[in-house]
Amino acid sequence: MNQNILFTDIQTWHSDQQAMHFSAQQGGALINCWLPLSWLQQQSGQVLSTAEEAIAVFIEYRFDIEDIAEAMIEDEDFNDNGDIVINE
Repeated sequence: MNQNILFTDIQTWHSDQQAMHFSAQQGGALINCWLPLSWLQQQSGQVLSTAEEAIAVFIEYRFDIEDIAEAMIEDEDFNDNGDIVINE
């Protein structure tokens, strides 16, 4: 793990985007990271219908999610807004 990239322990469900938001910091810069509901459902094999269910699955897979986001940050795989969007 790259010690220059730190992840917060805060995640927020955005129902309008059907995605989980979490943040990383690299060199003092805050990086918005997004994980779609479809990824959470595919990984868990569950249909997630509430924010609480989505957050619980996010927490369960947090280390895998952070590994993917970290690799994307290192590869500078940002979208046009400067965010990381995991679609794997």
